[in-house]
Parts: sequence; structure tokens; C-alpha cells
Amino acid sequence: MELEIADLIPQDKVAKIEQRETGLLFSCSETQHNWSGSTNVTLAEGTQEEPILKAIEAHYRDGPFAIKSDLDIVGDYRVQLRSRDAAESYIFGIFEPGTIRIASGSACFTLPEGVPSRGEF
Repeated sequence: MELEIADLIPQDKVAKIEQRETGLLFSCSETQHNWSGSTNVTLAEGTQEEPILKAIEAHYRDGPFAIKSDLDIVGDYRVQLRSRDAAESYIFGIFEPGTIRIASGSACFTLPEGVPSRGEF
């Protein structure tokens, strides 16, 4: 899904797309965890980030996601897509000038017995 979001950025505005090969597990409770990963999209020089973020947000309007947008702590625009039925979520915004980060998180789940909850997944 991270790459689906990244593919909505016009090709002439993209310099590079890098999806992390692994993600991290975070505790939801004593017995449940969720997975978190991310993809960074480096934009072509001179490309403004906010219009791209708003275009992606508009693409998902009236779709399967609840959408929330706001300004992050430094005043940059960001968008959250949250699945209405599966508790997965995606947050995309300006990671640093010229780069959009698409972060994702899964619904909480129970790890199979014997699988450690530490490390990269």
C-alpha cells in the first residue's frame, strides 16, 4: 500500500522511491503487537511537497479510508488514511525538504508462539 500511495505521485516529480525492507513491532498490549514500516519518496528538485500531499489526499476521498489532515509540529501538512474495517493506517507528509515519507501501521495482532517481539520484521 505504501508503494501504491507513492505511485500516485507523477513520475516526473519523483527522483527516487525507497521502501524499507523491514519494519518494527510495537506493543499494543501485553499480548498484541502492530507492525510499522515506511517508504521515502525523494522528489525531483524544485517540486513542492504540499500540493502532492493534497492531491493524494483527494485521490482517497470517498474511498475505504477515513481521512484526517493537519499540520505537524513544525507546521508541515500531513495526511492520515485509516482503514474503516481493518485498523491499518498510513500517514504521509514531509519528512525533510524534498522528501515525502509514507509511514504505515498494521492492526494489532498476536505473534505466533515462540516468535520474539524484538528486532526487525
